[in-house]
Amino acid sequence: MATIKDVAKEANVSIATVSLVIHKHKRISLPTSQRVNKVIKKLNYHPSRSARGLVSQKTGNIGFILREDHFLRSEAFYTRIFLGTEFEARDYEYYVLLTTIPSGYSDKDRPPRFILEKNVDGIIIAGKVPDSIIRQVERYNLPLVFVDYYPPSNDHSVVLIDNISGGMVATRFLIKLKHKNIGFIAGDISHPSINDRFRGYRMAMENAGLEIFKKSYIIDENDTARENGYNAARKLLKQRNDITAVFACNDAMAIGAIQYFKENSISIPDNVSVIGFDDVEADISFDPTLSTVRVPKYEMGIEVMKLMSDMIKNGKGTKKKVLIPIDLIERNSTAELKIYK
Repeated sequence: MATIKDVAKEANVSIATVSLVIHKHKRISLPTSQRVNKVIKKLNYHPSRSARGLVSQKTGNIGFILREDHFLRSEAFYTRIFLGTEFEARDYEYYVLLTTIPSGYSDKDRPPRFILEKNVDGIIIAGKVPDSIIRQVERYNLPLVFVDYYPPSNDHSVVLIDNISGGMVATRFLIKLKHKNIGFIAGDISHPSINDRFRGYRMAMENAGLEIFKKSYIIDENDTARENGYNAARKLLKQRNDITAVFACNDAMAIGAIQYFKENSISIPDNVSVIGFDDVEADISFDPTLSTVRVPKYEMGIEVMKLMSDMIKNGKGTKKKVLIPIDLIERNSTAELKIYK
C-alpha cells in the first residue's frame, strides 16, 4: 500500500507539502497541488485521518463490519454484540467504528472507508459475510477477529456460540417434555452457527433413539427472518401433521412459526410446543412468551474485543477460538405433551 513518503517521492516534493495538499492549504500553488493530487490518484493513496497515528502509528479505532440484512433482521442480536464490544473497548481506550455492507458484496465493491483511509488498527467481522469482503480485508494485513461466524479457511481468531451444545439442550428439553415428533426449521443453513444447531438437534434425537425423517425438518429458507419462520412452519405441517414440537434455529423464525400456528387455530403450547434460540427482547413481550436458548450477546462482544486488543498488543500470533456457553430459558411456549389430537 502506498504511503505519504511514496507520494512525496513520486511528486518530487516534501512530505510536508503532500500533507498541505491533502488539507488544501492555501500556501500550495495550483500547479503543485495538481501534480501531487495526480500522484495520489495514481498510487491509490488514502491518507489516515488520525493525527494520533503520526506519532504512535496507531489510530485508536477498531472497525466493526456487519451485513446490512443481519443488522436489520436479527432482532437486536448483533446490536447487543456491538455494544458489548464498545463497552469493553473503553477499557482499552479504543473507539469502535461500525459499518454495514450489502449481502451481495463482491470483489468489485470498495472496502469500507475506514480501511481505505487506514483509520483502524484492527477489524471485527460479525455474522456471516461474503468471502469477497474477507479477501479484501486480509490484503491489508490488519488484525482480524470474527464473532458468530468462522470463514471457510478457519484460519482466524473467533468468538462463537456453543451452537451444537445449544441445539442439543433445546432438543433434549423437548424430549424431556415427552415429545417425540419434533420438527426443526431453519434458514441460511450454510451459516456455520445455524448448521451446528441443526447438528445438535440431530445428535439429541439420535441419542434418544428417536428417528429423524427428512419430512421432520425445513432447512431451505433463504434467511432466518420471521416471515421465513412462518413459511417454514406451514411447509413443515404440510409434510408432517403429527408434529408436536418445533425447534426453530432462532427466535425470529420461532415467532414467525407461532404466528402461523395461531392463525390456523393451532394452540401453543397445547397442540404444539415451540422453542427458539438467542433470547431477544421480543421473547418476553410475545404471547405466549417464548422458550429459548439464551446467548450472552454482550459477553460475546466483550470476548471479541479482548481478542482484538491482545492481537494488537502482542501481534497476530496464535489463532484463538472462544466458545461462549448458553442457557436454557423455559417460558410459556412449551409444555409437557399430554394428549395429541
